[in-house]
Amino acid sequence: MADGPPDRDEAARRRMVSEQIRARGVRDEAVLAALAKVPRHEFVPGELHGSAYGDHPLPIGLGQTISQPYIVALMSEALAPRPSDRLLELGTGSGYQAAVLSMLVASVFTIEYHAALAEEAAARLSRLGYANVEVRAGDGWGGWPARAPFEAAIVTFAAPDVPAALVAQVRTGGRICIPVGQPQQVQQLMLYTKRADGALSSRMLGAVRFVPVQGERDGGAGRG
Repeated sequence: MADGPPDRDEAARRRMVSEQIRARGVRDEAVLAALAKVPRHEFVPGELHGSAYGDHPLPIGLGQTISQPYIVALMSEALAPRPSDRLLELGTGSGYQAAVLSMLVASVFTIEYHAALAEEAAARLSRLGYANVEVRAGDGWGGWPARAPFEAAIVTFAAPDVPAALVAQVRTGGRICIPVGQPQQVQQLMLYTKRADGALSSRMLGAVRFVPVQGERDGGAGRG
């Protein structure tokens, strides 16, 4: 997996990690290193480059956003990523979350509902050298059976419940991080772990606001 091209924003990223992420309790050094490395300004529209390392989400078009850096870090850490993992992401958005995760796992398979965003994200990730990310345009609610099974899955849009396909496609012991709740309301960021009997154990990570699911379940998928 190649590093991105040199840029002049290293100091801004280091401040972001120190003040927005580490200061709020994220401790996984591999996650922190990935956030310090991935050039977030490459994943936002040109006119927003100056705001790329701020403590807030930013619009990326089609009603979608790139998540607040802290949320990207929190969800990445919650998944307990390992170098050998194969990971599924629903809601590619700009590709930023996928880029961060690609530095922590073996492979990332990511699905984006909006074809234009999927095409842009795939080109961006390729240009920046994130060769272990595969992007697909389509409705992610059914997961990606052809690439299953996965050790972990992440959903970057608000969903009313956990997609059954994710439970089926994640291995025993696998983790699923997803904001659960209704659109236009506060959701609960949940971490689920698949038990040997196929049921899920759960842990709440906090209150969040994500864009709603789009596709078969209606709403809007595209965050990351």
